[in-house]
Amino acid sequence: MVYDYIRWEEKVIADVARKRGVDLKLFDSKDVSLLLGSSYEDYFGDIVLQRCLSYFRSLHLTAALEARDIPVVNRLEVALTSGNKLLTTLSLLRAGIPTPRTALSFTPESAMKSVEKLGYPAVLKPTIGSWGRLVALLKDEDSAEAIFEDREHMFPLYQVYYIQEYVKRPPRDIRCIVIGDKAVAAIYRVSLSRNWKTNMALGAKAENCPITKELEDICARTSKAIGGGILGVDCMESPDGLLVHEVNNTTEFKNTVPATGVDIPGLIIEYLIECGR
Repeated sequence: MVYDYIRWEEKVIADVARKRGVDLKLFDSKDVSLLLGSSYEDYFGDIVLQRCLSYFRSLHLTAALEARDIPVVNRLEVALTSGNKLLTTLSLLRAGIPTPRTALSFTPESAMKSVEKLGYPAVLKPTIGSWGRLVALLKDEDSAEAIFEDREHMFPLYQVYYIQEYVKRPPRDIRCIVIGDKAVAAIYRVSLSRNWKTNMALGAKAENCPITKELEDICARTSKAIGGGILGVDCMESPDGLLVHEVNNTTEFKNTVPATGVDIPGLIIEYLIECGR
């Protein structure tokens, strides 16, 4: 398992592996030194679980490992797509999976036109990022203009205007953990404040969510569209049914395990053993 920070998830995965007698070696990506083109297959073992928190560190290390035919979970293609909201949306649309209406622009002027097409309110998101950071609610024309103007003074990544419709939903969304093509556990992430965001990092509460046939089906289809592996699929309950709005690569499940009672780290170890055969 490669990582850059030991979170609760990495700790329990390592604990479960040790208890089950699985030889799981831990590699801090910050200490990795690879001579590209040389042989380093034996160093990393039969299969690598990629758990780097850094999206870019994860991508580059996974690419180097796959170049030596070392199996990595998740694969480079999966990590690249699920870590970028635009690429995720395009994959969902190609597969015919319900997702919020989304527009793309590259200047404040064209972004204003995009919001007009979607209607107010709308939601501006960075294409790369997590935990609800720099996600902004565009309530009206004045707020949109002010937010777009601010983004023009930020890093170029934030000048890619990825804008979604604001979906009328309960004060919650759904995080479903998918391993392979199976939805194994799901939680409602319930907002407990006036904050319209439902991220756990912003204080939302986790509650067990039953895995209905609709949820199971849309998550399995999403996993197939993205490329499989171990994913966190985020859904919203719209008036017309479930919508998938994000997919998470090195997904967190610290709040999902106690809320559902599902042994997610154990299922991850079993999946890795199966993939390594």
